[in-house]
Amino acid sequence: MHTRSKLAVLASAVMVSGWLVASAAPAGAISAAAAGPCGSGYNRVGVYAIPKSGPRTGTLEVYYSSGTGKNCALAYGYGSTAGKKTYKSVTIGVSSGTQADHDYGQFAQYAGPVYVSARNKCINVSGWIGKTHRDLTKVHCG
Repeated sequence: MHTRSKLAVLASAVMVSGWLVASAAPAGAISAAAAGPCGSGYNRVGVYAIPKSGPRTGTLEVYYSSGTGKNCALAYGYGSTAGKKTYKSVTIGVSSGTQADHDYGQFAQYAGPVYVSARNKCINVSGWIGKTHRDLTKVHCG
């Protein structure tokens, strides 16, 4: 077999094996994983321990979409509360107090996501895990 023929066979094999690996994942798996908990177009802008000090029981995450001008938040368990059905709550609102979204209940994974339109505005965010909480006021302005 000539060198050129060997290279053509090798290139074809590489292309086919790459196609097989890429096609092994379900069609929406890659884009769904990349979207994150708030959906596509949101970037994480803050991660906060719940509570602010003492033994950590959870995490409060804040996301922002520059395309929509919306912020998003969720609160999830940490350590002994991770994956355990406990009271979880998250609230997000514009600091001026005109808009807010809230989610709460006995959840195994997380409370939220909750959303607020806050382009060029500061937000207030709070998260509860069991009896501990974290409050942030006038954050992520812009």
